[in-house]
Amino acid sequence: MAKDSKKFRVKKRDPDLEWCPDSEELYAAIDIGSNGVRLLLSKVMIMGEYIVYAKESLVRMPIRLGADVFDTNKISSEKEEQLVSTLIAFSHLLKAYNPRDYRACATSAMREAQNGSQIAARIRAESGLDLEIIDGGKEAEMIFASHIAETLKSDCGYLYIDVGGGSTELTYFASGERTASRSFPIGTVRLLNKQVSEETWNEMQDWVLQHQPQDLKVSAIGSGGNMNKILRLSSSKNDKPVAYQELLEIDKMLNSYSIEERIRIMHLRPDRADVIIHASKIFRSIMKWGSIDEIFVPQFGLADGLVHIMHDNFMKIQQNG
Repeated sequence: MAKDSKKFRVKKRDPDLEWCPDSEELYAAIDIGSNGVRLLLSKVMIMGEYIVYAKESLVRMPIRLGADVFDTNKISSEKEEQLVSTLIAFSHLLKAYNPRDYRACATSAMREAQNGSQIAARIRAESGLDLEIIDGGKEAEMIFASHIAETLKSDCGYLYIDVGGGSTELTYFASGERTASRSFPIGTVRLLNKQVSEETWNEMQDWVLQHQPQDLKVSAIGSGGNMNKILRLSSSKNDKPVAYQELLEIDKMLNSYSIEERIRIMHLRPDRADVIIHASKIFRSIMKWGSIDEIFVPQFGLADGLVHIMHDNFMKIQQNG
């Protein structure tokens, strides 16, 4: 199991919550994706006029469910056992940490697997975890719960791009409001296994062009583990965006190495080394179609969105109760 370093995110709290005293709550979020399974433990602290989201721990297991599902439409018995064992282990960690609340969600691979519901029921029975299988639209909504719109400039347009193993979620923002959103079955594991048709690529391109805000400069916002790694390979510092031209240079560099060289020279995990070039292709293709010259990488995703949802719900209960 790999553990990430502690990270923080700070935002001003809602003026309507001035009544709320300083506090500290721990939440847990489980994200069962197509390329890995993650447990995020995050502490949310109200400190004066600010809310601080502190990532306590991120545990990741490289169970590539999409490798089975996008080929055979089923999760193999071997990966089923890995997944169940992982979720049982996560359930023990939750008992030890005792968070105020938790959410466990499965995305593309589990929802497309013929035996996904059956495995989810087994996980509930053996781990005690209440596992939800969510669709692409719900997944996008949960990611948006990270209050991304609060950080956007009202006079600019943005295209939010979340790339996973099984799907890519796209959302346009204009004048601080969400204007269009759609999930496409184009993901890194699908591309690795050559399971994305030219027709699907064309469909995504058409959508990007048709829904692009008019008369506004559009920047991209990138999400997902591969984009976070690309950010670390870039020269971007202090929350500055990565230029499209630099993204092309990083893409060229990644493709110049073999998988083994990406592991040995670039120190990528094996389950990252083989898919990162496909993630890079998705990002650079979308930016090219939309004539977008920069991409911001705030480094949050589904699990972070779940934490925001849980804390927002807790605050509403406190306010009403």
